[in-house]
Amino acid sequence: MTTANNTRKPDWLRKELPPGAEVGRTERLLEELDMATVCSSARCPNRCECFDRRTATFMILGDRCTRNCTFCAVAKGPTLPVKAEEAPRVAEAADRLGLRHVVITSVTRDDLPDGGASHFAATIAFVRARLSEATIEVLTPDFGGSIDALDAVLAARPDVFNHNIETVRRLYTQVRPQADYRRSLVVLAYAAEHGACTKSGLMVGLGETDAEIVAAMSDLRQAGCQILTLGQYLQPTSDHLPVSRYVEPAQFEAWRREGLAMGFAAVHAGPFVRSSYRAAELLADRRPQ
Repeated sequence: MTTANNTRKPDWLRKELPPGAEVGRTERLLEELDMATVCSSARCPNRCECFDRRTATFMILGDRCTRNCTFCAVAKGPTLPVKAEEAPRVAEAADRLGLRHVVITSVTRDDLPDGGASHFAATIAFVRARLSEATIEVLTPDFGGSIDALDAVLAARPDVFNHNIETVRRLYTQVRPQADYRRSLVVLAYAAEHGACTKSGLMVGLGETDAEIVAAMSDLRQAGCQILTLGQYLQPTSDHLPVSRYVEPAQFEAWRREGLAMGFAAVHAGPFVRSSYRAAELLADRRPQ
């Protein structure tokens, strides 16, 4: 472990950029379709790599969030009305990118009666109609714990239901002040109980201890979570929470092994791992449960 300070990041957090031609083509296609991505909105460090591979994680329900998580670079409200044409545009973008695994996420929309669940369902339906052979992964908010909202998304039968707990229980009031650790576990447990392949992710470097990470992993397994991602938190701007520590790759590997020993079907852990990073490969690598 390296304690974070104002010096340069450790060597393992240096990332080579791809040549750029394919990145530009992907960016132009997304701009043409007026398509928001969490890759750009959240300032993901893997954005160029993923765009170079012609992959992206689509962000629906607009590009402004109703919550104020202190780690996240996605813009905060006021929100705009949901655009019905957004759902077919996601399907078109996925088709034109040639995706065989489509990841759909959203901002949190606490201002909507169903939290945007019906829009998730509509987007899944459009993608499935246009790309019948593709697998579909949704990365959803907690919908305020609404069972009706969860039922609406699950009824659309996504291949993977992802909801990130993001951090350990102790840090929720600081990192996710409008969320609730227990509620997120209940969301995942409900999806698992209703037959979904469930997935969740944790960031490290927010002030947690190694023991708290292992405890959160255990909580996720008890909630029926099958797929786990673990990655290094990187401060997107000076207005966001500072990084408390940089975790070495060897520790991520230790957590990966521990997660598999706990019974997760697949674990992806590393400094640059994000919830949707190489999601198709992680799904393909999962062990039978």
